[in-house]
Amino acid sequence: MILAGLLLLGSIAAARSYGQGASSPQQSQQNPSSSQENSTQDKSADSKKDAKPSDPTTTKLRIHVTAADKPVGNASVYVRFPVAGGLFHKEKLSELNLKTNEDGSAKVPDIPRGKILIQVVAKGWKTYGKWYDVDTDALTVEIKLEPPPHWY
Repeated sequence: MILAGLLLLGSIAAARSYGQGASSPQQSQQNPSSSQENSTQDKSADSKKDAKPSDPTTTKLRIHVTAADKPVGNASVYVRFPVAGGLFHKEKLSELNLKTNEDGSAKVPDIPRGKILIQVVAKGWKTYGKWYDVDTDALTVEIKLEPPPHWY
């Protein structure tokens, strides 16, 4: 019997909260125009996001890989950079795996500024790896691969 009373009180409370959330016809007529204004504002905010400069703590990185004065297509490019939140709140390395296109370039998404490791692996060429200090908002890294060592 107590359980039935609690269920009844719960359903009454739910009905009241549902009734409070309902809007009057006047409010529903006003909401469509305000939602259209909000969507217009959202679209203009999105276009502003594209137009404004990137975050001051990140860098736009472009990597161009050549060998024997020719672009190297389909080379694997690995970009490693430290990010917070590792084990015991220490920094850990996050990695991006990319491929170069036919003109030998790879466009890297925005990465945090600081020390980064770039490694390039291409068939028929010596593997490349080097640490870079990045402190600008945009950087193009030119990488020239060397022929592999001669094995007898």
